[in-house]
Amino acid sequence: MIVVVALIGFAAGITSGLFGVGGGVIFVPLLMLLMHVESHVAVATSIAVIVPTALVAAVRYAKAGMVDWRSFLILTMFAIAGAWIGVGLSLKLEANMLRRLFAVFLFIMSLKLFFQK
Repeated sequence: MIVVVALIGFAAGITSGLFGVGGGVIFVPLLMLLMHVESHVAVATSIAVIVPTALVAAVRYAKAGMVDWRSFLILTMFAIAGAWIGVGLSLKLEANMLRRLFAVFLFIMSLKLFFQK
């Protein structure tokens, strides 16, 4: 079990640093599929892990001069408000519905990225 969780963390770290994704895209589905974790727990665990993971990646990108600080400030303010509302909505949904909505979201985003010019 520890090895599987460690591999999930490693994969998410690589994809987070490489593509800017990892938590939701890697942690949530793999925790649900491989560790049989309930949707809400997978999402909450992913969010908790994103904080140190994102901090490490952000520091490295900032040192390379790649952070748009103006966008960072605006995104942060609105992301905090959105996260508060999103958690409230999530906690009102049944786990099965949350899982399905997440799957639809990932599917739509993957199609948009694949076919975008």
